[in-house]
Amino acid sequence: MGPLKGGARFKKVLLKLSGEALSGGEGYGINPETVKEIARQVGEVYGLGVQISIVIGGGNIFRGVTGKSLGMDRATGDYMGMLATVINSLAVQDALEKHGVPTRVMTAIEMRSIAEPYIRRRAIRHLEKGRVIILSGGTGNPFFTTDTAAALRAVEIGAEVLLKATRVDGVYDRDPEKDPEAVRIDTVSYIDVIQRQLRVMDLTAISLCMDNGLPIYVFNLFNENSIRRIVTGDTIGTLIS
Repeated sequence: MGPLKGGARFKKVLLKLSGEALSGGEGYGINPETVKEIARQVGEVYGLGVQISIVIGGGNIFRGVTGKSLGMDRATGDYMGMLATVINSLAVQDALEKHGVPTRVMTAIEMRSIAEPYIRRRAIRHLEKGRVIILSGGTGNPFFTTDTAAALRAVEIGAEVLLKATRVDGVYDRDPEKDPEAVRIDTVSYIDVIQRQLRVMDLTAISLCMDNGLPIYVFNLFNENSIRRIVTGDTIGTLIS
């Protein structure tokens, strides 16, 4: 890709989307208008010359912990959740390509008919050639969340920052959806997140980012142009570093 434009301060980012984000607040399934809006925002940042990787969860379709609560073997449930992330990735790929953004879906679980196997050097090459890569299938292993997969892939491909998109505008000292007096935190250290159990990401993901000095921005995906605003230096959301 060419030089950065429009005041972009990062050359390479990884965007972590929850599966629920794709449901548009409905909790289940894929909302086409929401996916289009995500694609529009990603397309804007792509237009700035930024290399973008995306990791998507599968909670809008199936969660491994849900399977366990139903008496299912946890590993089996986790594999079902990984397959759900592939469905979501294909939906986002379709929306991005309708916006003229070239993409590749790569998966940690081999399924050659619909996605490329994840190979680190190939993923980096796709980014260098100006493609957005959508990394599905989690880590390929049960008992690991897609947050951990996002942290792992970000470190592997050399992303400068992990952008954690949520339904709230940053990290709070308490759950803002349950406590109206919760206070937003502008900046916080990895250690504080762990010690205060702020539940931003699971401990494995936070520890992996901490060990590799990978900063995390937590922000509300549905605030106007939020991805672009972070990439161009606006102080929105919470920085974990």
